[in-house]
Amino acid sequence: MLTRLKTKLTHFERPKLKPTFGLRSKITLIACLLLTLPWIGYNYILEMEKLLRQGQEQTLVGTTRAVATALNERPNLFSDQASFLQSVQKGRDLYAYELTSAIKLDGQINDWADYSEQVVHYSREYVQFSRWPYQRTSIHFNHMVGKYEGYLYAMFEVNDKKPVLRRKGSSRVDRNDHMIIAMTTPNGDFQRYVISVYEDGWFNAWQINGDISNPADLTLESQIQGYWHSTDSGYNIELRIPLEMLGSKLGFAFYDVNNTSNREIETIIGTSNTNQLSKLGTVLIPSPEIENILKGMDHTSSRIWVIDRHQRILAQTGDIQDSNGVWSSSVKYSDDNDSWWAALEQKWLHPLYYRYLINEPTEFQDSLKDAAKVEGVHISQALQGRGYSHWRRSSDGNAMILAAAYPIWLGDNVMGAVVAEESTIGIQTLRNRALEKLLNALFAIIVVGTVTLFLFASNISRRIRRLRNEAESAIDSQGKIQHTITAASNSDEIGDLSRSLAGMVNRLGQYNHYLENLSSRLSHELRTPVAVVRSSIENLAMHEQDEDAKRYIDRAQEGVQRLNTILSSMTEATRIEQSLQGAEKEIFPFNELVVGCMQGYQMAYENQQFSVDTGTRPVMIDGAPDYLAQLLDKLISNAVDFSQNDQPISVTLSQQNNQAYLIVSNKGPLLPENMGDQLLNSMVSVRTQNQQSKPHLGLGLFIARLITDYHQGKILLRNRKDNLGVEVCVMLPTVTLEGESKN
Repeated sequence: MLTRLKTKLTHFERPKLKPTFGLRSKITLIACLLLTLPWIGYNYILEMEKLLRQGQEQTLVGTTRAVATALNERPNLFSDQASFLQSVQKGRDLYAYELTSAIKLDGQINDWADYSEQVVHYSREYVQFSRWPYQRTSIHFNHMVGKYEGYLYAMFEVNDKKPVLRRKGSSRVDRNDHMIIAMTTPNGDFQRYVISVYEDGWFNAWQINGDISNPADLTLESQIQGYWHSTDSGYNIELRIPLEMLGSKLGFAFYDVNNTSNREIETIIGTSNTNQLSKLGTVLIPSPEIENILKGMDHTSSRIWVIDRHQRILAQTGDIQDSNGVWSSSVKYSDDNDSWWAALEQKWLHPLYYRYLINEPTEFQDSLKDAAKVEGVHISQALQGRGYSHWRRSSDGNAMILAAAYPIWLGDNVMGAVVAEESTIGIQTLRNRALEKLLNALFAIIVVGTVTLFLFASNISRRIRRLRNEAESAIDSQGKIQHTITAASNSDEIGDLSRSLAGMVNRLGQYNHYLENLSSRLSHELRTPVAVVRSSIENLAMHEQDEDAKRYIDRAQEGVQRLNTILSSMTEATRIEQSLQGAEKEIFPFNELVVGCMQGYQMAYENQQFSVDTGTRPVMIDGAPDYLAQLLDKLISNAVDFSQNDQPISVTLSQQNNQAYLIVSNKGPLLPENMGDQLLNSMVSVRTQNQQSKPHLGLGLFIARLITDYHQGKILLRNRKDNLGVEVCVMLPTVTLEGESKN
């Protein structure tokens, strides 16, 4: 029972499980959860952005209300702008666009290229008189008017296949192609002017005071100036009229003459009927008075329009590209770019943020930049007497634009509306700045938190690993206590675990020491009663006994002898282990020791054949020859016990690098699976009852392992490669003498 208990204790091996998800990994995972903080903060700022947009919407509606309040009940601002009309007609009622620069009067229409979308084409539907049916090849023209400083500029691109100019020396201005300008003065007087030229070049208009055919009724008007330029398809006209001459009505008409013989008017086409005041179209010129009011209110953070009831723009201020809203003034970037943190932000953090997390404001196209008429649900609501606002995307989709409108009242009538627009660049910039600060703070928190948790996890992992290493090295593979565990003084759970393991190893060491000395104590205690029994049996054998008594006495003596052999074997391993501690080593040729021992084995085992190969070069070993000879005794004895009598036992000794290899191989039964290492433990044997001619406790290979460990070597038991037997390989370190080369 004791033998089985010790065998189980010494052969117990703890499974070595490699941690797949250790404490450091778990704490690192917890640290990674900090990465959710940016996501939470990001969504929080998005919600704040929605609130800011609502605030911007209310602010913009308040702006339009304030401007509309300043324009309410001021009829003089609208009466001159034809806002009293019930309807306007495209082409007939003209709108003077705000020009960015003065037009060079040279008959070249390149200066009007930026306003090509505002050009109106006049053809069949604008014909006022035609002697012949109107054809596609008949006269037609493109036209627009614009305002810059104190002048109204007009452009005409006329397509006329047969232009007929005024004959030189002729006093008549109506017997050729000519243009009539009809308008009202600021006082409401109806005035008509004619433009008729001899040739290309600069011209002035003639005021018509009566009959156009009577030269006496024509007066030169030097303030109306222009340039006539012939082209391959007709001619171009550029002219300008001082705004101080112009009222609210304006019309242009072309009189086309194609026959140079009779010079009769064949076609009259124009913007409106220039012969009667009642049929004359209107002209809407952006009001300087309203523009002054807008600029005086200093609303430069928004683009503001004032429109009449026909949605035509009366005045405009501000630029939508710069209209960031009131929120843009809240964004103040620090000018301190010399600090290491500012350099880190500019070089690393901001490029990372704006590439993956933040959308930077981009330029967008403004489709209403040069519009003469604006439309939208907010405008229709304002013209019905209700303030309204809504969001729309820019024409290219790169920006969101907030538009608000509020009505302008004159008594109980809506005379127009104030329209204001802002982009969300200000809010977006403010949001980006907030995201930068949030992400910077979160980045610092995550870095500090991750490093702190990593260091904390590393410290815990290091302590646990050190405790694991001490626990693994405290007990060897045979269950023997090598050294105790140092109890930690820490007051945490790991320190408590260290103290518990230290106490457990100390108790196991005491018990292991008790088991190690138990065999020698039993052997010592049992030798006296065995000697008494032996002497009693020997004395009894001296007397005459019958045959049955002699037989019993012989069996008793045999049993005592076996018991004595068992006691000797129990103390042998302990004696060798104790004697190894004081053994002295020396350097000697190991192959000579092997050869000498094998000669003795050949004499001891007469019926057994041996095959010995120790090489020709000496294998120098630093060790104890007596114990190495005893090691060889155990290996040969074990090989003889399991060898087939007709098969030789092979003993080879070789050296590779600084290692000596002693291999003892025999043919016979194979090792059981997974039993190679266990046979090197104490009191472990695989012999069957038939193979034991005398008591055997399985200590031979255990003693061989003790001797090998003492010489800092290794011993391995394995089946031969041909699976015909078993071989034992002993590896021992060699010594290189001075002057001897290494292999």
